[in-house]
Amino acid sequence: MDATTENPFALTGKHALVTGAGRGIGLEIARTLKRAGAAVTVAEFDEENGRRAAEELGGRFVQVDVRDPASAERMAAEAEGVAPVDILVNNAGVAENVPAEETTDASWTNIMDVNLSGVFWCCRAVGRRMLARRGGAIVNIASMSGVVVNKPQPQAAYNVSKAGVIMLTKSLACEWADRGVRVNAVSPGYIGTEMTKLGMSNEAWYKTWLEMTPQGRVGEPRDIAHAVLYLASDAARFATGTNLIVDGGYTSW
Repeated sequence: MDATTENPFALTGKHALVTGAGRGIGLEIARTLKRAGAAVTVAEFDEENGRRAAEELGGRFVQVDVRDPASAERMAAEAEGVAPVDILVNNAGVAENVPAEETTDASWTNIMDVNLSGVFWCCRAVGRRMLARRGGAIVNIASMSGVVVNKPQPQAAYNVSKAGVIMLTKSLACEWADRGVRVNAVSPGYIGTEMTKLGMSNEAWYKTWLEMTPQGRVGEPRDIAHAVLYLASDAARFATGTNLIVDGGYTSW
């Protein structure tokens, strides 16, 4: 009996590549996959955070700018040089809270480039290799903001980019299912990371967030990491095209 039969959540012998793994949710995802038995390659734009995370995890660091398709391709090639990538987690992302009419061209383009195009470039680069081997699992980090419009903060560009990630996930899942590659998404609600803590410092915003979340609290990075583990593992072997919302009930009202 192998490890995955005994424990379908086990990732023993697997190689996971996680973008944006230098801190926050990405780092916790990498830690969780490591604890489940996977070897982890940290893909990160920030070299200092990336190298620190890789050292902690006993894995490799690959610098990547997900906005650049050539950089995504180099990332895939370098990670595959260590071992075939069995699991890809596209976590890198940015947000900006600016009214739509004040959003600059540069801001809109950057958010789309990181949050949506970057997910596609990485899926394509790693996915080609998975398809050639007829096996692999991809988990894209979307957001509840791709399903509903949060309030009171303005963030049209972010919302649109994450909605795009959800549809990209479904599209790739349907295209690649018959070649053994599963593609799913996790959509976090408000999670206590550095990015979210900036908004939490606004008392009016934070009060509204808690009032609109049935559990009455923000989540923790591990809440998202555990959802990713499920979708990356054989426990989810019949799941593809799924958008798993982990939001404390926010989108259920």
